[in-house]
Amino acid sequence: MKKIILLIAVAITGLSCGKSGSPIPNVAVSFQDALTDPRLSALNVPGGSVLLNGFGVAGLILHREADGSYACYDRCSTYLPQNHCAVTLDTGGFTVTDPCSGSKFSLIDGSPVKGPASVSLKSYYIDVSNGELYVSN
Repeated sequence: MKKIILLIAVAITGLSCGKSGSPIPNVAVSFQDALTDPRLSALNVPGGSVLLNGFGVAGLILHREADGSYACYDRCSTYLPQNHCAVTLDTGGFTVTDPCSGSKFSLIDGSPVKGPASVSLKSYYIDVSNGELYVSN
């Protein structure tokens, strides 16, 4: 009987240690604006990025890829996310830095390129059609 209880406890512990996804809390995100809005003008060129406050956990990063597609991430660093440290754009526009830990993240896919962070930035769904940009989760 003790072996069965031990086996069940080990199985439950093993299953509960699985990867839970992003450490950034889920908050409702809904943003829509015309690409002609002056706040979004940097997105008119590939490699351009825009920081928006008031959305997500620590704000949003909108980024236009070299191929013309778009990406959107929460500015909240995934290293010690409870601190809500907002990443900032680096010179060149292809990475962002967590000023609290020094972690760097790629704007191509949100992945960490310099530690101590080991988890990618939280991404949001982004769509552009008929000159309008839509961000949601």
